[in-house]
This record gives sequence, C-alpha cells and structure tokens, in this order.
Amino acid sequence: MDEARARDVLIAAGVLSGAARDARLLALGENAVFAAGDLVVKVGRDAELLGRARRELDIAVWLAEADVPAVRAAETKPLLVEGHPVTVWHRLPDPVRPAEPRDLAELLRVVHALPTPDFALPRRELLGGVERWLRLAGDAIDPADAAYLRERRDGFAAAAAGLTPHLPPGPIHGDALPRNVHVGPDGPVLVDLETFSADLREHDLVVMALSRDRYGLPAAAYRSFVEAYGWDVREWEGCSVLRGARETASCAWVAQHAPSNPKALAEFGRRVASLREGDETVRWYAF
Repeated sequence: MDEARARDVLIAAGVLSGAARDARLLALGENAVFAAGDLVVKVGRDAELLGRARRELDIAVWLAEADVPAVRAAETKPLLVEGHPVTVWHRLPDPVRPAEPRDLAELLRVVHALPTPDFALPRRELLGGVERWLRLAGDAIDPADAAYLRERRDGFAAAAAGLTPHLPPGPIHGDALPRNVHVGPDGPVLVDLETFSADLREHDLVVMALSRDRYGLPAAAYRSFVEAYGWDVREWEGCSVLRGARETASCAWVAQHAPSNPKALAEFGRRVASLREGDETVRWYAF
C-alpha cells in the first residue's frame, strides 16, 4: 500500500470530511497514519489487519476506563473501507520534550498493575515473525545464517516456555521503548497499542536492558529506568533467555530488508556474526 492508495481509502472512509485530501501523512508502514485537525486516522495495509485494529480499539477503551495515560480512540469500532481497516483517534498535542527511559518505566508500572481485561489478549509471540522475515531475505543472506537463526529460534522458544517469572504475568505493552511514549503538556502517554499482550511482564523490561547492551543506551539512562520501575530485570535468571529470543527476532527482522538495502545487509552481517561468536559487547544499530 502506497500513500496514494492509502489517501484514496482515507477519502472514501469519510471520517475527515473535506480535510482528507489535505491530511498530513505521519507514517507509512503496515498502517498509513494521517493527521488533520484534532484527529489521527490509521489506514491498515489489508483486511487481514482488521482483527488487530479491533483489538487495538478495545485496548484503548480499556485503558481509558482504567485511567491509564494512553492515546484515546475517537471511534470505538474500526471501519472496513475498500478492503482496508480504518481507525480514528484523538490527536495528541505537540510534544514538549523527547520521551526518556524513566517516562516509559513510570507508564509500565501502571500497565503492569492492571488485571487482565475481559477480552482476550494474545501471547507475546516474539519469535513468530522469524520464518517470514527469513523467507523475505531469500538468497540475499547466507543459507547457513538462516539455518542458524532458525535453530536459535527453536531453542529460545523452548527455553522461554519453561521460564519461572519473577513478576506476576499479565498485560504488557509488548514494544516497550521510549519511541512509544509521547510527552505532552500533561505528561507522558503510551502510544502504539497494537502489541499489547498478556504474558511475562519481564518482556517489557528486557527491551531496555537490550537497548543498554546492544544499542548504545547510556548506563545512566538505564539506571533511571530501573529506579523509576523499581526492579532490574537483569537480576532475574530468565533474562538471558528473553534477551536471546529478542536478539534472534531482531536479527531476522533486519534480514528481510537485505535484498534491497545494502545497509541492512551489512547490519545483518554484524548482528549474526556477534551472535555466532557469543560477543554481547558488539554494538548494533537501529534500522
């Protein structure tokens, strides 16, 4: 789905009346995200995403009822327009500053205190996309590297299934990074609710531990995250398992871009070599 197609769907949806043609495109991926006035509209890539769109709206309503600071839905049911799910959201005010790890930690404490909602949340299938991403990589990557990642996937999936959590399992954000926090005049709010799951709370905390170890998050920033949350997931014996699973998924995710992007191929090579060598100090770069 390109911008032109997404904009045609936006116009057909009729949710922005005359403003649709002039709506500003904020993002284009699995969803095209448009903003106009005090609304934001997400146009999904295809009809297969309708169930996820419906669940994301259910999550938004649930979080609003629980007074959790998060993006709010303007309409509580998705539309299906010309084969594309369309959801409508209240637009957030402009940010007053970039989100920091401590902002994320404070929101995670609130989310992790929530009971399970009365609708089904999926498990956090961290490794579920590995096979598809490797298939998309095709001949651009060494078949031996693909086989190595499949073996890692299977090993970490089995190991994760046997973990004993330190925290009580329940609702998690699922993609707990500062980029999914918006700091407006009234403070930090959660955005991107699509990955909400019901699983080990440790999933949300390992993300930042990996950011410290692999992506260059300063140690002081990580300490602020730990202090705001109240516990360091690295003290948990299962941390290395969830970290290994996330590294495997992150490596395979980059692989899918290798056929058309030399920088992705180089980054994939860096990542898979560091995994093969067991070198946890090699810096990875966001892609």
